[in-house]
Amino acid sequence: MPYSKFTLSKAVEDFHLTIIEGGRFLPEIPPVTPTPLLQNTLKETIPWAIAVSSEKARSEGIINPVLLEVKRQLHGQISVFSGEEFNVEPEAELTGYIDFLLSRSPEQLFIKAPAVILVEAKKEDLKPALGQCLAEMVAAQRFNQQKQQPIATIYGAVSSGTVWRFLKLEEQCASIDLTDYPLPPVEQILGFLIWMMQER
Repeated sequence: MPYSKFTLSKAVEDFHLTIIEGGRFLPEIPPVTPTPLLQNTLKETIPWAIAVSSEKARSEGIINPVLLEVKRQLHGQISVFSGEEFNVEPEAELTGYIDFLLSRSPEQLFIKAPAVILVEAKKEDLKPALGQCLAEMVAAQRFNQQKQQPIATIYGAVSSGTVWRFLKLEEQCASIDLTDYPLPPVEQILGFLIWMMQER
């Protein structure tokens, strides 16, 4: 079953998760100034992605440039995957394609543990994608364990490009921040993503 078949209730039930919903779980994180490359890219792509308004346009025009900026800011020491097949546990239905995955490994030819952030792109309504993102986060958690590189926290984001909502998975506990963080400005989102990649 592809990740897209998971609703929030199915993910919670299948993987025996406890949900904490509501408040912000991220600490106060300073905003990060984007490079001129990202600034110029977004100046051109945000109006285009909003006008076209498809999930693909928002993915390619806004989300992907932001994630590549995270890699740039971290001097290429991480990897960013887009549209990759991520089959982790077929018996648990943890199979399918993911929109975006960020790993702490610089290896870019294949996904290498530890996977840290999963980003699910959506056209507008973000709520239906929460279950899909959470299932992908569980898959990342199990993938890291299989590869003997477990990490305490897996992060997720559901985004339309111009709006971002964040999730966190620690063992069996999933926190969902119900704040919608806007982009622009990109500085706060960049700060969050870079912090997530560096957090130990």
